[in-house]
Amino acid sequence: MQMTNPEINCLDEDGYPTEEFLTSIEIWRDRPYTDLLDWIKPYWRYSDFGYWTQQEEINQHKRLVTAYRLSTGGWSGNESIIRALQDNHIFWSICWVSSHRGGHYVFEVRDE
Repeated sequence: MQMTNPEINCLDEDGYPTEEFLTSIEIWRDRPYTDLLDWIKPYWRYSDFGYWTQQEEINQHKRLVTAYRLSTGGWSGNESIIRALQDNHIFWSICWVSSHRGGHYVFEVRDE
């Protein structure tokens, strides 16, 4: 796993993602990407209230994947994390499945 250095300050004093944290998401290159999403989850606001779900399932291509369904809840910190994921072009091109109005995103990570 990459960028799990405890010296990285992930949130600022107001609870928003730091530039250092967002940059680490953008440059993440290690696989499996479940590690990246597992690292992000504790900093995803409202993840314990249904704004983050994940489960293993068979996708439309008949492959076993872990499907992540994330909702920003309109919180700008979560939206910053989504932008950082979008800026990680490898992650986005491999894992992004769909985006829906209202800040809802679906990602699939193939079990490797």
